[in-house]
Amino acid sequence: MSDSKGDSNLPKRGLQNRHVQLIAIGGTIGTGLFMGAGNSIHFAGPSILLVYLVIGMFMFVVMRAIGELLYADPSQHTFISFITKFLGNRAGFFARWSYWLTVVFMGMAELTAVAKYIQFWLPDLPSWLIQIVMLILLTSINLIAVALYGETEFWFAMIKIVAILSLIVTGIIMALTGFETPVGKVAFSNVWHHFELFPNGVGNFINAFQMVMFAFVGMEFIGMTTAETENPRSVLPKAINQIPWRILFFYLGALFIIMTIYPWQKIPEDQSPFVMVFQLAGVKWAAALINFVVLTSAASALNSVLFSASRNFFALSFQSKAKFLQPFRKTSKTQLPVNAVLVTSLMVAFSALISVIPSITNAFSFVTSASTDLFLMIYVLILFAYMKYRKSDSYMPDGFLVIAPKTLVPLAILFFSFVFITLFFNPESRLPAIGATIWMVVFGCLSMRQPKQALNK
Repeated sequence: MSDSKGDSNLPKRGLQNRHVQLIAIGGTIGTGLFMGAGNSIHFAGPSILLVYLVIGMFMFVVMRAIGELLYADPSQHTFISFITKFLGNRAGFFARWSYWLTVVFMGMAELTAVAKYIQFWLPDLPSWLIQIVMLILLTSINLIAVALYGETEFWFAMIKIVAILSLIVTGIIMALTGFETPVGKVAFSNVWHHFELFPNGVGNFINAFQMVMFAFVGMEFIGMTTAETENPRSVLPKAINQIPWRILFFYLGALFIIMTIYPWQKIPEDQSPFVMVFQLAGVKWAAALINFVVLTSAASALNSVLFSASRNFFALSFQSKAKFLQPFRKTSKTQLPVNAVLVTSLMVAFSALISVIPSITNAFSFVTSASTDLFLMIYVLILFAYMKYRKSDSYMPDGFLVIAPKTLVPLAILFFSFVFITLFFNPESRLPAIGATIWMVVFGCLSMRQPKQALNK
């Protein structure tokens, strides 16, 4: 298929290369790094760098698989459309609804986080009010033009990148000048001093994989931008090839410098290492600075959620004969899926209701954790779809090909399956994993009642 702009069922192509790059980076690097790095270092020590490297490699395999599929057929609304195309309507039904709900719950969690970070400066402002105002603002951005969404996400992501680069540069200068802190001398050797592969046991090292895995969730959002990207066959290969390495640089670079400044044995698991590092560097307003960064980080993730989930729902409306889905096929005069954006935003708005009903807060935390586990299932399904594509008539031998697919794709499937299994061995992740499994079984049975063939447009 061509990259033609003439398909009336497709949204307008208003995203450029820099937008696509930053959307993927912004959707991935989030509060997990800024607030949760201390916890992951506590689990694995310096070996956390190896964990990020391994997961980064397998996520790159997923991204290349998505990239090859989208290169072969850039007219698809989302990358999940390929699950329907190559694994059948039933698998596609399961994947599309699961992914949409998963991303919506992710958005609810991010909206809750936004309110929390704003209350750092405005503690008396009710959480529900902050959430509604922020949601209206970001929804409006998503409704005006895709280029405005792309531009907003570009600058949200830039704030995160500047913060990480500032940390890395600060750490390098401190190490080169022999800077002394209350916890010791800043030195690169702090990273490997008293190095142990499993400083807290093999079990905690394995647990680190599940923690870090979820730090990469959202990278696949780039697969929702194709239908709205200018010259996708030119932009996507560049973006996909560069993004994993950039993200690994930011993750590995930040974690290495954190352990350079703050000996890894002494990093508390319940505090943000970013705050501690900037405080040690003499930045008295470090807490406020990092709070601003994580605020924009959460807002960025929410912005990406509204975009990604709405495009998925738009594509979903073409898959079913259900009358209630028909209005969501429509696009505005500016070729934006307005109804899909609005229904997604309305679903995310339930987080404001949850914030005033404390009794369901724990249940909400459980649901968001369980839905996050479903990402692993989606990754496995898209890889199986890719393997089916390679054997189909749609295969493009001169396209954007995965490196060593016969080896790396099966390995990636085994790896993601392994990470999911490990969830059952950690008391904190066991219940959400059971919840995700129940969803897979119950909704899987519902999916089997769907017609084998997808509805044609």
